[in-house]
Amino acid sequence: MSAAAAGKSSHYFSQFLALVRRSAAQLVRPPSHARRAEAARRLARDALLFAAIGGIAVVALMYALDVREIGLMPPRGSAGLWPVRILTDFGKAALVLWSLAAMLLAVAIISPRWRGAARSRLLAFGTHLQFVFLAVLVPVLAGEMIKWMVGRGRPFVGGAANAFNFRHFAGTEAYASFPSAHAIISVALAFAVSAVWPRARVAMTIYALLIVGSRLVLLAHHPSDVVAGAVIGVVGAMFMRYWFAARDLGFAIGPDGAIVPLIGTRKRVAREAPAP
Repeated sequence: MSAAAAGKSSHYFSQFLALVRRSAAQLVRPPSHARRAEAARRLARDALLFAAIGGIAVVALMYALDVREIGLMPPRGSAGLWPVRILTDFGKAALVLWSLAAMLLAVAIISPRWRGAARSRLLAFGTHLQFVFLAVLVPVLAGEMIKWMVGRGRPFVGGAANAFNFRHFAGTEAYASFPSAHAIISVALAFAVSAVWPRARVAMTIYALLIVGSRLVLLAHHPSDVVAGAVIGVVGAMFMRYWFAARDLGFAIGPDGAIVPLIGTRKRVAREAPAP
């Protein structure tokens, strides 16, 4: 390798490392947005209301529908359910999170080679990807902790239909029904993508409904499990949206505390975008 080529390679690598460092640092810096207090109050109000309604729905479903739903679904393991088994894999944590991580890595690898407005747009896209990734990861981690503590048996565990089959802290797959991780992932992803790209809201809503429905058809979860997962997914994604907006990353905060994406605004194009 020539000295010039080695110099270019070293310069690229230093730019790449600097981008990664800025990307991490901007997430943990103190919040700076002037309207973050209004956004925090709105987040608390909306999250508490959503959680309260969801909690009531979960309790009602446990008593009124969970056992009945088991009898309405096809027998577990039916050969005709293979399309549903394929569909439900699109809500797996590994697939979703690794796909988002790969996209983030691609942005980090490409961006040092780009310049000007194109680089700013790419980095802005990377910031939104970073939000979507964390908006899924954070509620998933919270859901896994709740699964372990609750230890609710899946619909096929125990021989008889029982909505109150619990073995707290069991730590086994059979007793990891509440909440549904697929529901957390699909709903959090749908909320996060829609928060950044509102035109995708209908498509992402359909995606989430299909994933949630597949878990019921396959008797992997009770209805109350998927409702609880949806609540955790939405609240977790809402929290991460506030976290980014309060640091002026990818979102703006209106006078009433409403958080909106910074897609295509003059503010984002006029200056260098933050690191993804």
